[in-house]
Amino acid sequence: MTALLPNRTLIIDLPGPDLTPAQARFLAQHSFGGVCLFARNFSTPQRTAQLVKDIRDALGHDALIATDQEGGAVLRRLDRPHAPTPQALGVIGSEEAAREAGRIAARGLIELGINWNYAPSLDVNVNPLNPVIGERAFGSDPELVARLGVAWALGSEEEGVLSAVKHFPGHGDTTQDSHLTLPTVNKSHAELEQTEWRPFRAAVAAGVGSIMTAHIVYSALDAVQPATLSPAFLTDLLRTDWKYDGVVVTDATDMHAIADRHPHGEAAPLALLAGADAVLSCGHGDLNTHADHALALQRALDEGRLSPRRVAQALSRLERVASRFPGTPRPYSLPQQQADEEQIGAWAAQSLGFSGDWPTLDPAAPLLLIVPETSDLGGPYGDAPSGAALADAIRPHFPALQVGLLRRDPAEALALLTQFPTAPILFATTNRWSLGAAQTALLPTLQTRPHVIHLALWNPEHAAALPFPALISHGFRPANLQAVAQALAVSRPHGAG
Repeated sequence: MTALLPNRTLIIDLPGPDLTPAQARFLAQHSFGGVCLFARNFSTPQRTAQLVKDIRDALGHDALIATDQEGGAVLRRLDRPHAPTPQALGVIGSEEAAREAGRIAARGLIELGINWNYAPSLDVNVNPLNPVIGERAFGSDPELVARLGVAWALGSEEEGVLSAVKHFPGHGDTTQDSHLTLPTVNKSHAELEQTEWRPFRAAVAAGVGSIMTAHIVYSALDAVQPATLSPAFLTDLLRTDWKYDGVVVTDATDMHAIADRHPHGEAAPLALLAGADAVLSCGHGDLNTHADHALALQRALDEGRLSPRRVAQALSRLERVASRFPGTPRPYSLPQQQADEEQIGAWAAQSLGFSGDWPTLDPAAPLLLIVPETSDLGGPYGDAPSGAALADAIRPHFPALQVGLLRRDPAEALALLTQFPTAPILFATTNRWSLGAAQTALLPTLQTRPHVIHLALWNPEHAAALPFPALISHGFRPANLQAVAQALAVSRPHGAG
């Protein structure tokens, strides 16, 4: 039986918020192991809960329903309390706060029957130029990442949602994004042990239920294959040396680090051969991608490249976690939601960072806000900060607020600066990566003004790069914007100066 069900090692994605009859037939035909939901799959609570139920009905077994609800910038469900960025939790430094954040993320998933969260990131953020980790990491200290990351994962699992810590064996010291290309890390075995591997060792020791792989070549152990496809990492290191017997799931095989070298699903059998138990196949609406993966698995079995024993081992692990985390929906009561929102607000205020000598802001006087209308997206990010939302949060405290939204050019902001030559300025950066052209064009003018406060809403590295006193929010969700607005309303925020 096991040899006939290799497709149950595949976790696939779907095009939209409903399961059509044709899609249901496709799922039933292939009997996949589960589905990963993205932002496009979430709508109203009732509709998404129905989608989850329909998926399970179509698959006809205890399917794993997954998503990426990391907190902060990486959230797929937005209509329930937003767990903070791991980076904010790192600023706070409390294991109990991290554990509760994992519980909050899980409560919004298990309500819908979602039983697998590809979170948290246990990457150690040691490279400020990293394009894909940043605020998704708890920090740059491996011991802090281990403490908080494991606590977060265990909090999620206490609420009935399997955690997948990622990206093993560590994505923190790269300058390339594996969504776009194949990064290589040339650290020695000893260096990896000291930094990247420490949080994952802690997760293994704590019995966290699953681990997600990284599409990165680590030349110290395997100079050819990325960890996702490397027996040296998934079998020799993780299984044999570290004695891990939980589920190993791959990051998405549509990412260019894998798909450019192993198209048409050919990475699926390679990942299982390396030691993975589940392969994440993302077609972004194209179900043929998943059929290709299924064919590649069956072909590898028929040709003897993939053994029934290896498939049976993978399925056994998946069945074990599906039994432990059955995904039975549990109500998320309104009082609990309100308590969670209050806690999130407290964390948002607690994690604010301040630098430089702040001017006193007169709440009755004109105050200029210069902010991008929105920001670029890429990698794992599904939505971006809104300049209008920031303005809406600040205006109740500063009714004379004047807003210059940056679009393709700085014309609107320059006109505002001319109109109010002496007003203090809030210069907000909502960018994950480098500043936009309009922002850069404004910098010479801003440097001539006496009272500029930089609001770093996404990437705190911008605070160090710009010559202004700064407020670092470690997030751009509503709680963060409210915390920023309240801090601005204080004549001299705590910690500034």
